[in-house]
Amino acid sequence: MADQKRDYYEVLGVNKTATQDEIKSAYRKLAKKYHPDLNKSPDAPAKFKEATEAYEVLSDENKRKQYDQFGHAAFDNNGANGFQGGFNGFGGAGGFEDFGDLGDIFSSFFGGGSARGRRSNMPRRGADRTVQVKISFDQAVKGAQVDIPLSYVDTCPDCHGSGAQNPNDVETCKTCGGRGRVRMRRQTLFGMMESEEECPNCHGTGKTIKHKCDHCHGSGRVQVNETITVNIPHGVDTGNKIRISGKGEPGINGGPTGDLIIQIHVAPSQTFVRKEADVYINAPISYTDALLGGTITVPTVTGDCDLVIPPCTNPGTILKMAGKGITTPNGKIGNQYVTINVKFPKSLNSEQKELIKKLDDIESSKGTLFGLFRKKK
Repeated sequence: MADQKRDYYEVLGVNKTATQDEIKSAYRKLAKKYHPDLNKSPDAPAKFKEATEAYEVLSDENKRKQYDQFGHAAFDNNGANGFQGGFNGFGGAGGFEDFGDLGDIFSSFFGGGSARGRRSNMPRRGADRTVQVKISFDQAVKGAQVDIPLSYVDTCPDCHGSGAQNPNDVETCKTCGGRGRVRMRRQTLFGMMESEEECPNCHGTGKTIKHKCDHCHGSGRVQVNETITVNIPHGVDTGNKIRISGKGEPGINGGPTGDLIIQIHVAPSQTFVRKEADVYINAPISYTDALLGGTITVPTVTGDCDLVIPPCTNPGTILKMAGKGITTPNGKIGNQYVTINVKFPKSLNSEQKELIKKLDDIESSKGTLFGLFRKKK
């Protein structure tokens, strides 16, 4: 049960404000102490598993936040997202290929041999690349085509990433026999240890190149400068992302290319304030329109529209224009909200004063307008 587990911070002997370096250092000490290949006591495997489970959660910022908020209940499968850390065939941390930098930690114990290294000659997908694109408020509302200049490294078109002048120039590495790994013996704190490491000759690829490609000089990659045109859909907002397939970093060892992630930043409007699909605007009207009512022209994101002002509208009144907001990419249509600002003249002529005085006399004859507050003659 989750409530039977010890607190992960307690397991590692650190407090809840510990840095990642402190957490990693604490785990290294426990891993050295309880590693089943080094500690033959009956309780060592359980203590080692407990420490590894705690480290796997606390070393991951997202998992750590979940754990800090919900405790062990944040993980459905016995914490640590179903930690299954068996102890068969560690052989220099071979059992940790799915646990982030645990392989690197055990590599420091045994002189290499992390699963990450053993997979170095496997095809791997290229990383995604991110660019920031700033567009105007109007472009965000209506959609637009935007030209984006890119400068990136791509797979060499001549050798298709092999780095060789022609296919016959790619040979099996004679040092490792094509495995990409070699066995090494070295003296450690625990005596002489034998481990498997990346081949220093082929750097884990298992291949060597006899004649390098003239275009990329053997790297398998070339610098590319290009401008692409991207369709920005209507209704996007700051923080929205657009994914362009196959425009990321090139794959490794023949793996697929990553994607280009476009992060949208929308410049603020001088007229509107946006909140999701709704827009807000201030509308100045005369005091006579506020009293008598009328129709005014109001700008909206789709053009000017008429807005009816009801008689006796107070300053600060908010009027709703249904369906006059922004249409988002998923089809939601917002509203426009208009805040009425009543503008009073800075001065009055004699005729205006006389008319307003008559109105004041009429209102005064009705009695008080404001409850306990009375006008003093």
